[in-house]
Amino acid sequence: MPHIDIKCFPRDLNDEQKSALAADITQVIVRHLQSKEGSVSVALQQVAQEKWQQVWDSEIAPHMDELIKKPGYTM
Repeated sequence: MPHIDIKCFPRDLNDEQKSALAADITQVIVRHLQSKEGSVSVALQQVAQEKWQQVWDSEIAPHMDELIKKPGYTM
């Protein structure tokens, strides 16, 4: 713990770019939450644009009060 779950539209990222993203996110979590690097996990789930409504309906809209950074869009 902590576990970071990133959902985004599909991106053409190679393994090196994914590793760099995970490393950057891990360092931010270590710095702000005083976690150990080895305890951080990061997932990247690429969601097709036409399926984003499902993400909004299940994970964003119902938890708007819990978000520490709210999106600048609505659906």
